[in-house]
Amino acid sequence: MPYPFVPERFSAGLPPLRDGVDRVRHRVAIVGAGPVGYCVAIGLAVHGISSVLIEADDSVCAGSRAICISRRSLEILDRLGALPGFLATGLPWTGGRSFYRDREVLRFAMPNDANQRLPPMLNLAQYHIEQILLDRVRELADRIDLRWQTRLTALEPRADGVRARLATPLGDYALEADWVVAADGGRSTVRESLGLALAGTSYEGRYVIVDVAMPSDRPTERLAFFDPPCNPGSTVLVHKQPQDVWRIDYQLRRDEDAEAAVRPENVLPRVESLLAMIGETADWAPIWISLYRANALTLERYRHGRVLFAGDAAHLVPIFGVRGANSGIDDADNLAWKLAAVLHGHASERLLDTYSEERVAAAKENLGYGAKSTEFMAPPSFAFEWMRTAVLGLAVRHESVRSLINPPQTSPIAYTDSSLSRAAESSPEFETGPAPGSVLVEAPLGTPAPAARGTEAPAAYLTQVLGDHFTLLHFAPDGVLPADLAGIEAGMRACGIRWRTVVLGAGTDEAAAALRALYGAKHGASYLVRPDGHVLARWRRCAADDVRRALAGVLDRVALRIGDG
Repeated sequence: MPYPFVPERFSAGLPPLRDGVDRVRHRVAIVGAGPVGYCVAIGLAVHGISSVLIEADDSVCAGSRAICISRRSLEILDRLGALPGFLATGLPWTGGRSFYRDREVLRFAMPNDANQRLPPMLNLAQYHIEQILLDRVRELADRIDLRWQTRLTALEPRADGVRARLATPLGDYALEADWVVAADGGRSTVRESLGLALAGTSYEGRYVIVDVAMPSDRPTERLAFFDPPCNPGSTVLVHKQPQDVWRIDYQLRRDEDAEAAVRPENVLPRVESLLAMIGETADWAPIWISLYRANALTLERYRHGRVLFAGDAAHLVPIFGVRGANSGIDDADNLAWKLAAVLHGHASERLLDTYSEERVAAAKENLGYGAKSTEFMAPPSFAFEWMRTAVLGLAVRHESVRSLINPPQTSPIAYTDSSLSRAAESSPEFETGPAPGSVLVEAPLGTPAPAARGTEAPAAYLTQVLGDHFTLLHFAPDGVLPADLAGIEAGMRACGIRWRTVVLGAGTDEAAAALRALYGAKHGASYLVRPDGHVLARWRRCAADDVRRALAGVLDRVALRIGDG
């Protein structure tokens, strides 16, 4: 059966050199053209910063790898201009089922209320993810220099930047950059070059991952089987993907040899048994086989001088709960606007320390959830296995314990303790709504607002007004923006800072009233939102000086110049 996705192959190239060094000194060099590296490059480009993107391979990846993209990641991809490809290709899903032996013990649904415009989860293989992002990179080719078959061999940090030594089939050369972003995966050469090591827990449990080509009308949902008849003593996960591809993960016994376990003659009978168990009778064929071991590891800092780490180069998160690629996309979103602000001269390098501060805290939260999920899905000891067996046995008869079976799915991280989230609120009267550090809560707008990107249709949902800018959301049922807040917008633009003020809550329709209630926003309330969609500050009554003070902790090089317009 032919593989349903055939990647394009790319040749190596050499830039113009002087004495073996790239003639151009780059503002940013990104190592690794995976989902995270692409998102950093695209994010920088939409913020007006050019970069060079270095990739050792000659095409997008093979195999499904990361397959579940969360609603939060879809919102980020929307701001990067890549959402249409994801929605056109991916398979949305809202929940799943878990089985213990031959009994269904759990049916779960992820949050998906009427306020949402995007699905809670979207399935598509990583090669699709990378291809869609590559297509977006090509649209931004004037700001992203993508170099295939270019392998980093060494990195030399310097006081004012970094020198990278690169190898290609056409010859070796050096490249100099003001900043380097390491997005080169779990076996990061950048991390190794700096003598850094991830810390945390590596689990003994091993999974075989198989991509299977098979037509089926079965709905898209997550299926989990514990101690199934087809593979006793194992845990099996099944996900449907686009183009009639199925992703199957099954756990190996402790006594099984890993090398032998991935041989087709040992994989195929287990897959055949699983498919027969769930009633799939169509012809099928394996198209990719790999081995996975869960790790819960992170660097303690993601900024080391002029080198910034993101994605698997910074942290390895267990696959259970789908936090791996999604946390990497969040890294890219946080990093791109901050690095752009520094390079535009709007902020000092201290802002990049908050990238490390916020994303290390997020990684540790994700690792905590991931560790709990791993201990249930792949018990690391007899005690954990005994506990899981007890929970599964009770779940057959007692609905109250069934929620313990479902590993918590990824959800947006709130930067509650971030130094950027400590801007004082001028009023403590908010009873609802996202607090500083939290992600903006989605909701229909009622009266549509102009979209963030000029040629699009009016925005119907709140997240659609976000973009590559700071956003001030001002709630005014009369639709009037105070003059001093209008002056802030003029002052920001005069300093070259992308800014948008949106007046919300106007009108008497139900959607406008619901939006005000969701945000606890009486007349005159305001939310100041960062370019990554996190709330920077909020006020029950907002004045221009409040906004200036909040911005001073972020854009410390220009905040004092932001006048009254």
